[in-house]
Amino acid sequence: MAKKRILIMGAAGRDFHNFNTVYRDNESYEVVAFTAAQIPNILNRKYPPSLAGELYPSGIPIYDEKDLTHLIIDLKIDDVVFSYSDVSYEQLMHKSALVNTAGANFVLLGRKETSIKSTKPIISIGATRTGCGKSQTARRLIEILIENGLKVVAIRHPMPYGDLEAQRVQRYARLEDLEKYDCTIEEMEEYEPHIVRGNVIYAGVDYEDIIRAAENDPDGCDIVVWDGGNNDFPFYESDLHITVTDPHRVGHGMKYYPGEVTLKMSDVVIINKIDSARPKDIDKLRRLITQVVPNAIVIDAASPISVEDPSVIRNKRVLVVEDGPTLTHGGMKLGAGTLAAEKFGASEIVDPRPYLVGQLKDTFETYPKIGKLLPAMGYGDDQLRDLEVTINSCDCDAVVIGTPIDLSRIINIRKPSTRVFYDLQSIGKPSLEEVVEEFLIKHNIETGIEEMVE
Repeated sequence: MAKKRILIMGAAGRDFHNFNTVYRDNESYEVVAFTAAQIPNILNRKYPPSLAGELYPSGIPIYDEKDLTHLIIDLKIDDVVFSYSDVSYEQLMHKSALVNTAGANFVLLGRKETSIKSTKPIISIGATRTGCGKSQTARRLIEILIENGLKVVAIRHPMPYGDLEAQRVQRYARLEDLEKYDCTIEEMEEYEPHIVRGNVIYAGVDYEDIIRAAENDPDGCDIVVWDGGNNDFPFYESDLHITVTDPHRVGHGMKYYPGEVTLKMSDVVIINKIDSARPKDIDKLRRLITQVVPNAIVIDAASPISVEDPSVIRNKRVLVVEDGPTLTHGGMKLGAGTLAAEKFGASEIVDPRPYLVGQLKDTFETYPKIGKLLPAMGYGDDQLRDLEVTINSCDCDAVVIGTPIDLSRIINIRKPSTRVFYDLQSIGKPSLEEVVEEFLIKHNIETGIEEMVE
Protein backbone atom coordinates (compact mmCIF):
# COMPACT_ATOMS: atom_id res chain seq x y z
CA MET A 1 0.00 0.00 0.00
CA ALA A 2 1.40 3.39 -1.03
CA LYS A 3 2.28 5.85 1.69
CA LYS A 4 0.00 8.86 2.07
CA ARG A 5 1.82 12.00 1.02
CA ILE A 6 1.44 14.75 3.62
CA LEU A 7 1.93 18.51 3.61
CA ILE A 8 1.77 20.32 6.96
CA MET A 9 0.60 23.95 6.98
CA GLY A 10 2.14 25.79 9.90
CA ALA A 11 3.80 28.83 11.42
CA ALA A 12 6.83 27.39 13.23
CA GLY A 13 5.04 25.84 16.20
CA ARG A 14 2.25 23.27 16.24
CA ASP A 15 3.26 22.15 12.75
CA PHE A 16 6.50 20.65 14.08
CA HIS A 17 4.71 19.23 17.13
CA ASN A 18 2.07 17.55 14.96
CA PHE A 19 4.82 16.03 12.86
CA ASN A 20 6.76 14.81 15.89
CA THR A 21 3.76 13.20 17.60
CA VAL A 22 1.84 11.76 14.63
CA TYR A 23 4.07 11.39 11.57
CA ARG A 24 7.70 11.02 12.65
CA ASP A 25 8.74 7.35 12.47
CA ASN A 26 5.31 6.47 11.03
CA GLU A 27 5.89 4.45 7.87
CA SER A 28 2.28 4.82 6.74
CA TYR A 29 2.97 8.43 5.75
CA GLU A 30 5.53 10.51 3.93
CA VAL A 31 5.64 14.15 5.00
CA VAL A 32 6.78 15.85 1.82
CA ALA A 33 6.82 19.48 2.96
CA PHE A 34 5.86 22.13 5.49
CA THR A 35 4.47 25.52 4.56
CA ALA A 36 4.88 28.62 6.71
CA ALA A 37 2.61 31.60 7.39
CA GLN A 38 2.08 34.43 9.93
CA ILE A 39 5.75 34.70 10.93
CA PRO A 40 8.33 36.50 8.74
CA ASN A 41 11.83 35.23 7.98
CA ILE A 42 11.14 31.52 8.50
CA LEU A 43 10.94 30.42 4.87
CA ASN A 44 13.45 28.45 2.81
CA ARG A 45 14.56 26.39 5.79
CA LYS A 46 14.46 22.67 6.37
CA TYR A 47 13.15 20.69 9.26
CA PRO A 48 16.54 19.09 9.96
CA PRO A 49 17.26 15.35 9.78
CA SER A 50 18.21 15.26 13.47
CA LEU A 51 14.64 16.27 14.34
CA ALA A 52 12.83 14.61 11.44
CA GLY A 53 14.09 11.10 12.24
CA GLU A 54 15.45 8.13 10.33
CA LEU A 55 12.74 8.22 7.65
CA TYR A 56 13.90 11.67 6.55
CA PRO A 57 17.70 11.59 6.14
CA SER A 58 17.61 14.80 4.08
CA GLY A 59 15.18 16.65 6.33
CA ILE A 60 11.91 18.21 5.16
CA PRO A 61 11.72 21.48 3.17
CA ILE A 62 9.65 24.48 4.34
CA TYR A 63 7.90 26.55 1.65
CA ASP A 64 5.80 29.70 1.56
CA GLU A 65 2.09 29.05 2.07
CA LYS A 66 1.25 31.31 -0.87
CA ASP A 67 2.53 28.49 -3.13
CA LEU A 68 0.17 25.95 -1.55
CA THR A 69 -1.93 25.12 -4.62
CA HIS A 70 1.13 24.46 -6.81
CA LEU A 71 2.76 22.41 -4.05
CA ILE A 72 -0.31 20.18 -3.67
CA ILE A 73 -0.37 19.49 -7.40
CA ASP A 74 3.37 19.28 -8.08
CA LEU A 75 4.17 17.17 -5.00
CA LYS A 76 1.08 14.95 -5.43
CA ILE A 77 -0.13 15.66 -1.90
CA ASP A 78 -2.92 13.49 -0.42
CA ASP A 79 -3.51 15.21 2.94
CA VAL A 80 -2.89 18.81 3.98
CA VAL A 81 -2.69 19.08 7.78
CA PHE A 82 -3.61 22.53 9.06
CA SER A 83 -1.38 23.25 12.07
CA TYR A 84 -1.49 26.83 13.31
CA SER A 85 -3.79 28.95 15.41
CA ASP A 86 -5.76 32.17 15.82
CA VAL A 87 -7.55 32.10 12.47
CA SER A 88 -11.21 32.86 11.91
CA TYR A 89 -13.50 30.04 10.85
CA GLU A 90 -14.12 31.92 7.60
CA GLN A 91 -10.39 32.05 6.90
CA LEU A 92 -9.98 28.42 7.94
CA MET A 93 -12.67 27.20 5.55
CA HIS A 94 -11.33 29.31 2.70
CA LYS A 95 -8.06 27.43 3.16
CA SER A 96 -9.96 24.15 3.24
CA ALA A 97 -11.70 25.07 -0.01
CA LEU A 98 -8.37 25.92 -1.62
CA VAL A 99 -6.90 22.57 -0.54
CA ASN A 100 -9.95 20.57 -1.64
CA THR A 101 -10.03 22.36 -5.00
CA ALA A 102 -6.42 21.37 -5.57
CA GLY A 103 -7.44 17.75 -4.91
CA ALA A 104 -6.20 17.07 -1.37
CA ASN A 105 -7.91 16.29 1.92
CA PHE A 106 -7.96 19.02 4.58
CA VAL A 107 -7.04 17.59 8.00
CA LEU A 108 -7.26 18.94 11.56
CA LEU A 109 -5.51 16.82 14.18
CA GLY A 110 -7.04 16.60 17.66
CA ARG A 111 -5.93 16.29 21.26
CA LYS A 112 -5.89 12.49 21.47
CA GLU A 113 -3.06 11.97 18.98
CA THR A 114 -1.04 15.08 19.75
CA SER A 115 -1.10 15.35 23.58
CA ILE A 116 1.87 13.99 25.52
CA LYS A 117 1.52 12.50 29.03
CA SER A 118 3.74 13.83 31.81
CA THR A 119 4.85 12.19 35.03
CA LYS A 120 4.23 15.54 36.79
CA PRO A 121 0.91 17.34 37.40
CA ILE A 122 0.21 19.85 34.64
CA ILE A 123 -1.87 23.03 34.79
CA SER A 124 -2.38 24.45 31.31
CA ILE A 125 -3.36 27.97 30.32
CA GLY A 126 -4.93 28.89 26.99
CA ALA A 127 -7.08 31.67 25.57
CA THR A 128 -9.85 32.28 23.08
CA ARG A 129 -7.65 34.77 21.16
CA THR A 130 -4.17 36.24 21.19
CA GLY A 131 -3.99 39.12 23.66
CA CYS A 132 -6.60 37.93 26.19
CA GLY A 133 -4.10 37.91 29.04
CA LYS A 134 -2.51 34.46 29.11
CA SER A 135 0.90 35.82 30.06
CA GLN A 136 -0.15 37.64 33.21
CA THR A 137 -2.39 34.69 34.13
CA ALA A 138 0.56 32.30 33.84
CA ARG A 139 2.72 34.67 35.89
CA ARG A 140 0.11 34.93 38.66
CA LEU A 141 -0.52 31.18 38.66
CA ILE A 142 3.19 30.48 39.06
CA GLU A 143 3.47 33.05 41.87
CA ILE A 144 0.64 31.28 43.73
CA LEU A 145 2.29 27.88 43.28
CA ILE A 146 5.68 29.22 44.45
CA GLU A 147 3.97 30.84 47.46
CA ASN A 148 2.77 27.31 48.28
CA GLY A 149 6.36 26.11 48.42
CA LEU A 150 6.32 24.26 45.10
CA LYS A 151 9.09 24.09 42.53
CA VAL A 152 7.43 25.21 39.29
CA VAL A 153 8.68 24.68 35.76
CA ALA A 154 6.92 26.53 32.96
CA ILE A 155 6.81 25.28 29.37
CA ARG A 156 5.96 27.78 26.66
CA HIS A 157 4.22 27.14 23.35
CA PRO A 158 6.93 27.05 20.64
CA MET A 159 8.45 30.03 18.91
CA PRO A 160 11.39 28.43 17.05
CA TYR A 161 12.32 31.13 14.57
CA GLY A 162 16.05 30.43 14.37
CA ASP A 163 18.25 27.34 14.16
CA LEU A 164 15.79 24.50 14.72
CA GLU A 165 18.48 21.97 15.57
CA ALA A 166 19.96 24.24 18.24
CA GLN A 167 16.48 25.02 19.58
CA ARG A 168 15.39 21.42 20.11
CA VAL A 169 15.25 21.91 23.90
CA GLN A 170 15.75 25.35 25.41
CA ARG A 171 16.02 26.04 29.14
CA TYR A 172 15.77 29.62 30.39
CA ALA A 173 16.82 30.37 33.95
CA ARG A 174 18.84 33.61 33.57
CA LEU A 175 18.51 36.69 31.39
CA GLU A 176 21.80 35.69 29.77
CA ASP A 177 19.98 32.68 28.33
CA LEU A 178 17.97 35.04 26.11
CA GLU A 179 21.22 36.01 24.38
CA LYS A 180 22.46 32.42 24.39
CA TYR A 181 19.47 31.35 22.28
CA ASP A 182 19.45 34.54 20.18
CA CYS A 183 15.82 35.31 21.10
CA THR A 184 13.49 37.56 19.14
CA ILE A 185 11.41 40.24 20.88
CA GLU A 186 8.41 37.93 20.74
CA GLU A 187 10.33 35.22 22.57
CA MET A 188 11.75 37.64 25.15
CA GLU A 189 8.27 38.97 25.88
CA GLU A 190 7.22 35.48 26.95
CA TYR A 191 10.39 34.23 28.66
CA GLU A 192 11.75 37.29 30.46
CA PRO A 193 8.80 37.78 32.88
CA HIS A 194 9.25 34.18 34.05
CA ILE A 195 13.01 34.49 34.47
CA VAL A 196 12.87 37.68 36.55
CA ARG A 197 10.34 35.99 38.87
CA GLY A 198 12.77 33.21 39.60
CA ASN A 199 11.21 30.24 37.83
CA VAL A 200 12.64 28.15 35.03
CA ILE A 201 10.92 28.07 31.63
CA TYR A 202 11.44 25.64 28.77
CA ALA A 203 10.59 25.94 25.08
CA GLY A 204 11.90 24.70 21.75
CA VAL A 205 10.91 22.23 19.05
CA ASP A 206 10.67 18.68 20.40
CA TYR A 207 8.07 18.76 23.19
CA GLU A 208 8.56 15.11 24.18
CA ASP A 209 12.21 15.86 24.95
CA ILE A 210 11.21 19.16 26.56
CA ILE A 211 8.76 17.66 29.05
CA ARG A 212 11.24 14.94 30.03
CA ALA A 213 13.92 17.59 30.63
CA ALA A 214 11.45 19.70 32.63
CA GLU A 215 10.41 16.74 34.79
CA ASN A 216 14.07 16.23 35.68
CA ASP A 217 15.08 19.88 35.91
CA PRO A 218 18.27 20.34 37.96
CA ASP A 219 16.51 22.89 40.19
CA GLY A 220 13.63 20.46 40.84
CA CYS A 221 10.10 20.17 39.51
CA ASP A 222 6.93 19.56 41.51
CA ILE A 223 4.46 20.84 38.93
CA VAL A 224 4.46 22.01 35.29
CA VAL A 225 2.61 25.05 33.96
CA TRP A 226 1.85 24.99 30.23
CA ASP A 227 1.92 28.61 29.02
CA GLY A 228 -0.03 28.41 25.76
CA GLY A 229 0.44 30.47 22.62
CA ASN A 230 -2.19 32.25 20.52
CA ASN A 231 -5.45 30.32 21.14
CA ASP A 232 -3.97 26.87 20.67
CA PHE A 233 -4.84 23.88 22.86
CA PRO A 234 -2.09 22.28 24.98
CA PHE A 235 0.60 19.90 23.75
CA TYR A 236 0.29 17.92 27.00
CA GLU A 237 -2.47 16.05 28.83
CA SER A 238 -3.63 18.60 31.37
CA ASP A 239 -4.83 17.98 34.93
CA LEU A 240 -6.40 21.44 35.12
CA HIS A 241 -7.04 23.62 32.07
CA ILE A 242 -7.64 27.36 32.38
CA THR A 243 -8.90 29.48 29.47
CA VAL A 244 -8.64 33.26 29.50
CA THR A 245 -11.39 35.22 27.71
CA ASP A 246 -11.65 38.86 26.68
CA PRO A 247 -14.91 40.84 26.98
CA HIS A 248 -13.51 43.35 24.47
CA ARG A 249 -13.96 40.55 21.90
CA VAL A 250 -17.15 38.82 23.01
CA GLY A 251 -17.92 35.72 20.97
CA HIS A 252 -14.47 35.39 19.44
CA GLY A 253 -14.01 32.10 21.26
CA MET A 254 -16.72 30.66 19.02
CA LYS A 255 -15.42 32.26 15.82
CA TYR A 256 -11.68 31.56 15.81
CA TYR A 257 -9.83 28.27 15.51
CA PRO A 258 -8.87 26.58 17.74
CA GLY A 259 -10.14 28.97 20.43
CA GLU A 260 -13.43 27.12 20.64
CA VAL A 261 -11.55 23.89 21.43
CA THR A 262 -9.56 25.69 24.11
CA LEU A 263 -12.75 27.11 25.62
CA LYS A 264 -14.79 23.90 25.50
CA MET A 265 -12.09 21.85 27.24
CA SER A 266 -11.88 24.32 30.14
CA ASP A 267 -12.08 23.41 33.80
CA VAL A 268 -11.73 27.11 34.65
CA VAL A 269 -12.63 30.17 32.57
CA ILE A 270 -11.24 33.59 33.44
CA ILE A 271 -13.12 36.70 32.32
CA ASN A 272 -10.22 39.13 32.18
CA LYS A 273 -10.14 42.93 31.73
CA ILE A 274 -13.36 43.59 33.62
CA ASP A 275 -11.76 46.87 34.73
CA SER A 276 -11.70 48.19 31.16
CA ALA A 277 -14.62 46.40 29.41
CA ARG A 278 -18.23 47.54 29.18
CA PRO A 279 -20.59 45.90 31.70
CA LYS A 280 -22.94 44.76 28.95
CA ASP A 281 -20.07 42.99 27.16
CA ILE A 282 -19.00 41.28 30.39
CA ASP A 283 -22.58 40.06 30.93
CA LYS A 284 -22.82 38.84 27.35
CA LEU A 285 -19.56 36.91 27.70
CA ARG A 286 -20.69 35.42 31.01
CA ARG A 287 -23.88 34.11 29.37
CA LEU A 288 -21.87 32.62 26.51
CA ILE A 289 -19.54 30.80 28.90
CA THR A 290 -22.53 29.40 30.79
CA GLN A 291 -23.97 28.04 27.53
CA VAL A 292 -20.72 26.59 26.18
CA VAL A 293 -19.00 25.26 29.33
CA PRO A 294 -21.71 25.15 32.02
CA ASN A 295 -19.58 23.08 34.42
CA ALA A 296 -16.53 25.34 34.33
CA ILE A 297 -15.53 27.50 37.29
CA VAL A 298 -15.70 31.17 36.24
CA ILE A 299 -13.26 33.69 37.71
CA ASP A 300 -13.60 37.44 37.24
CA ALA A 301 -10.28 39.21 36.86
CA ALA A 302 -8.70 42.52 36.00
CA SER A 303 -5.31 43.41 34.58
CA PRO A 304 -4.65 46.78 36.26
CA ILE A 305 -1.89 48.82 34.69
CA SER A 306 0.83 50.96 36.16
CA VAL A 307 3.74 52.88 34.65
CA GLU A 308 7.26 53.68 35.75
CA ASP A 309 6.86 57.45 35.34
CA PRO A 310 3.42 58.96 34.61
CA SER A 311 5.00 62.40 33.99
CA VAL A 312 6.47 61.06 30.75
CA ILE A 313 2.88 60.63 29.50
CA ARG A 314 0.90 63.45 31.06
CA ASN A 315 0.00 66.18 28.51
CA LYS A 316 2.49 64.70 26.02
CA ARG A 317 2.14 63.62 22.40
CA VAL A 318 3.05 59.96 22.73
CA LEU A 319 3.92 57.08 20.44
CA VAL A 320 2.39 53.86 21.79
CA VAL A 321 4.32 50.62 21.19
CA GLU A 322 2.27 47.49 21.82
CA ASP A 323 2.85 43.73 21.80
CA GLY A 324 3.27 42.68 18.16
CA PRO A 325 1.14 39.50 17.88
CA THR A 326 -1.71 41.12 19.82
CA LEU A 327 -2.06 43.85 17.18
CA THR A 328 -1.35 41.70 14.12
CA HIS A 329 -3.03 38.29 13.96
CA GLY A 330 -4.64 38.97 17.38
CA GLY A 331 -6.62 41.79 15.78
CA MET A 332 -6.76 43.99 18.90
CA LYS A 333 -7.25 47.72 18.46
CA LEU A 334 -5.67 48.60 21.80
CA GLY A 335 -3.34 47.21 24.42
CA ALA A 336 -1.74 48.09 27.74
CA GLY A 337 0.12 51.03 26.21
CA THR A 338 -3.07 52.56 24.85
CA LEU A 339 -4.85 52.21 28.17
CA ALA A 340 -1.88 53.78 29.96
CA ALA A 341 -1.81 56.73 27.52
CA GLU A 342 -5.49 57.37 28.20
CA LYS A 343 -5.30 56.79 31.96
CA PHE A 344 -2.32 59.06 32.55
CA GLY A 345 -3.47 61.93 30.35
CA ALA A 346 -1.56 61.90 27.06
CA SER A 347 -2.61 64.85 24.90
CA GLU A 348 -2.38 62.77 21.70
CA ILE A 349 -1.47 59.31 20.45
CA VAL A 350 0.81 59.93 17.47
CA ASP A 351 0.29 57.93 14.29
CA PRO A 352 3.52 56.02 13.42
CA ARG A 353 2.54 55.21 9.84
CA PRO A 354 4.26 58.21 8.17
CA TYR A 355 7.53 57.13 9.78
CA LEU A 356 7.52 53.40 9.02
CA VAL A 357 10.56 51.85 7.38
CA GLY A 358 11.53 48.45 6.00
CA GLN A 359 9.57 45.39 7.11
CA LEU A 360 7.27 47.45 9.34
CA LYS A 361 5.73 48.80 6.14
CA ASP A 362 5.03 45.22 5.10
CA THR A 363 3.45 44.51 8.50
CA PHE A 364 0.98 47.38 8.09
CA GLU A 365 0.17 46.28 4.54
CA THR A 366 -0.61 42.77 5.82
CA TYR A 367 -2.56 44.07 8.84
CA PRO A 368 -4.01 47.44 7.73
CA LYS A 369 -6.37 47.67 10.72
CA ILE A 370 -3.55 48.19 13.24
CA GLY A 371 -4.20 51.92 13.04
CA LYS A 372 -2.22 54.44 15.11
CA LEU A 373 -0.34 51.93 17.25
CA LEU A 374 3.13 50.51 16.61
CA PRO A 375 3.56 46.73 16.99
CA ALA A 376 6.88 45.74 18.54
CA MET A 377 7.90 43.44 15.70
CA GLY A 378 11.30 41.91 16.24
CA TYR A 379 11.64 38.52 14.56
CA GLY A 380 15.20 39.33 13.51
CA ASP A 381 17.94 41.95 13.37
CA ASP A 382 16.39 43.68 10.35
CA GLN A 383 13.04 44.11 12.08
CA LEU A 384 14.74 45.38 15.23
CA ARG A 385 16.56 48.02 13.21
CA ASP A 386 13.32 48.99 11.47
CA LEU A 387 11.59 49.31 14.84
CA GLU A 388 14.39 51.45 16.26
CA VAL A 389 14.50 53.77 13.25
CA THR A 390 10.72 54.15 13.17
CA ILE A 391 10.50 55.03 16.87
CA ASN A 392 13.35 57.54 16.73
CA SER A 393 12.02 59.15 13.53
CA CYS A 394 8.51 59.63 14.89
CA ASP A 395 7.48 63.22 15.68
CA CYS A 396 6.41 62.64 19.29
CA ASP A 397 7.30 63.85 22.77
CA ALA A 398 7.59 60.45 24.42
CA VAL A 399 7.23 56.71 23.91
CA VAL A 400 4.86 54.48 25.89
CA ILE A 401 6.16 50.91 25.93
CA GLY A 402 3.26 48.48 26.34
CA THR A 403 5.30 45.33 25.72
CA PRO A 404 6.03 42.78 28.49
CA ILE A 405 9.81 43.44 28.27
CA ASP A 406 12.08 46.42 28.68
CA LEU A 407 12.28 47.39 25.01
CA SER A 408 14.95 50.01 25.74
CA ARG A 409 17.26 47.13 26.73
CA ILE A 410 17.00 45.74 23.19
CA ILE A 411 17.03 48.86 21.04
CA ASN A 412 18.29 52.43 21.47
CA ILE A 413 15.25 54.69 22.07
CA ARG A 414 16.44 58.28 21.84
CA LYS A 415 13.27 59.79 23.31
CA PRO A 416 11.80 59.93 26.82
CA SER A 417 10.03 56.65 27.45
CA THR A 418 8.20 54.75 30.17
CA ARG A 419 7.20 51.13 30.56
CA VAL A 420 3.71 49.85 31.28
CA PHE A 421 3.21 46.97 33.73
CA TYR A 422 0.13 44.79 34.12
CA ASP A 423 -0.65 41.83 36.35
CA LEU A 424 -3.66 39.60 36.83
CA GLN A 425 -5.89 40.31 39.82
CA SER A 426 -8.81 38.06 40.77
CA ILE A 427 -11.99 39.97 41.61
CA GLY A 428 -14.44 38.48 44.10
CA LYS A 429 -15.12 34.77 44.52
CA PRO A 430 -14.03 32.26 43.41
CA SER A 431 -10.45 33.47 43.10
CA LEU A 432 -7.54 31.91 41.24
CA GLU A 433 -5.88 31.34 44.62
CA GLU A 434 -8.87 29.29 45.84
CA VAL A 435 -9.01 27.24 42.64
CA VAL A 436 -5.30 26.41 42.90
CA GLU A 437 -5.61 25.45 46.57
CA GLU A 438 -8.50 23.09 45.77
CA PHE A 439 -6.51 21.57 42.89
CA LEU A 440 -3.49 20.89 45.11
CA ILE A 441 -5.67 19.21 47.73
CA LYS A 442 -7.55 17.13 45.15
CA HIS A 443 -4.32 15.82 43.63
CA ASN A 444 -2.58 15.27 46.98
CA ILE A 445 0.24 17.63 46.04
CA GLU A 446 2.34 18.42 49.09
CA THR A 447 2.91 22.16 49.16
CA GLY A 448 5.83 22.47 51.53
CA ILE A 449 4.26 25.46 53.28
CA GLU A 450 4.76 23.83 56.69
CA GLU A 451 8.42 23.30 55.94
CA MET A 452 8.75 26.94 54.93
CA VAL A 453 7.11 28.08 58.19
CA GLU A 454 9.42 25.81 60.26
